[in-house]
Amino acid sequence: MNDVIIKVEKLTKKFGDFTACNEISFSVNRGEIFGFLGANGAGKTTAIKMLCGLSLPTSGEAEIAGFDIYNETQKIKLNISMNQRTVLYDKIQCSKN
Repeated sequence: MNDVIIKVEKLTKKFGDFTACNEISFSVNRGEIFGFLGANGAGKTTAIKMLCGLSLPTSGEAEIAGFDIYNETQKIKLNISMNQRTVLYDKIQCSKN
C-alpha cells in the first residue's frame, strides 16, 4: 500500500514573465497534516489551484490520491475537499476572564 497521498515534483506556474510557483517539490503521506505558509504573493493559492485542477501548471508533475493533475482533474475535483476558512466561526465561544 502506498502511503503517499500528494506527490509534487518541480511544479511551476508562470504568468508571462512572472513565476508564481518555482519548481516546488514535496509529498504528503496518509494521515499527515500539511499546510502552506508564506507571505502574500508567495504562490500558496496558485499551488493549491494547480493541485485541485483549477489551473494547469507550466511544468512539473503532481499526483493527488493517485490522480494525475494534467489528465485526471475531474477525478481530483470529485475526490477532494478544500476550504480556506473555517465554517465553525458561529460555533466558537469566547469567554472573558
